[in-house]
Amino acid sequence: MYRPLALLIAFCLYVAGVWAVATTEWAPAAAGTVAHGSDAAPVSTTSAPAPKPTPTPGASPSGTPAAWTLSTLRNYLVGVTDTKDPGVALADLERITRSSPYVDGFCHPVAHEIGHAALAKYKGNFAKAVSYRNDVCGSGFLHGVVEEKLSESPNPTTAVTTLCAPEQTASCIHGIGHGAMFVSNLDVGGAEQLCDRFPQVYQEVACSEGVFMQLFEPDETDPKALAKLPADKLAAEPLYPCPEQPTGYQSACYFYAPSYFLQTHDYTAHPGAFVQALAWCLKAPSRAGRADCTRGTGSRLMKYNIDRPAWTAAQCEKGSSGQLSDCVSGMVSYWNVNYHDGSAGSKLCPQLSGDARQICSLATGGSSSAD
Repeated sequence: MYRPLALLIAFCLYVAGVWAVATTEWAPAAAGTVAHGSDAAPVSTTSAPAPKPTPTPGASPSGTPAAWTLSTLRNYLVGVTDTKDPGVALADLERITRSSPYVDGFCHPVAHEIGHAALAKYKGNFAKAVSYRNDVCGSGFLHGVVEEKLSESPNPTTAVTTLCAPEQTASCIHGIGHGAMFVSNLDVGGAEQLCDRFPQVYQEVACSEGVFMQLFEPDETDPKALAKLPADKLAAEPLYPCPEQPTGYQSACYFYAPSYFLQTHDYTAHPGAFVQALAWCLKAPSRAGRADCTRGTGSRLMKYNIDRPAWTAAQCEKGSSGQLSDCVSGMVSYWNVNYHDGSAGSKLCPQLSGDARQICSLATGGSSSAD
């Protein structure tokens, strides 16, 4: 009685076993993967530790990129401005620059974009937009609001001298210089004519700084400024167009000219370009031009390497005899403008040594608005 039943059970077990073998995926899973639906952690296929990955712009599980780029940071913070307000975006920008110092190298144009977005958000209400002012990244936000408002003005010739009233601060007027370039379609002469409307020397100087920063360093992905510097004229006169500028505009031109040199010499891949820029500055036809160009190189050195001041000062020391003082002064100038707290004496100088440290402690900091 029990024998047929036992045979039947055995047969059913056999069929079930065959079915399990036939339907199981026996190919080994790729290293580091887990079967769908499994909560188990990936199993390593080797005892050797995995190499540390190189940071890429890809997002982490929290949504924060492993390494910010100008475009990812701009898109993120413009989005924060649109969904929240400019104050939140600027506070986030300051937090990011403190935690990731390399962002200082490109945060100024990002702050400009937050300013543009703020003015659009508040339908052109200049007072409302600038009420969120934060001087992070060299007051780029204020510059962005001002340049956008000026470029939208139906009468920019009048707006040049009224937009920053009544305070007429150098930082606000620096933004006017940027806007003057947009109004003049990046024609330096036309922008200078707008800056000429300011009655005081400091105002003209601040405006000229915005003009030449916009010419030489608008955005490293924006070729428009470079298109205004003809290759044939540059070959004949390496520091073109600075020597041709009116006296009051030459200083700012020489100061920002190294930005162009460094971009065209791929300083990110070739750090030796900074020392080359110092040598290039010596081609200026006047002593004042050489000094301004050297200060500009020191400023760019600090801007692009703010997390390693000792290395930056070492590059200044590689320049020609007499350039160290101006180069370190440029470092101090950028540090103070970027952190908007005048802290170079207490935070930058102690990280330097030798002559560079002494020069740093004596430097006045230069312009209050030249990023």
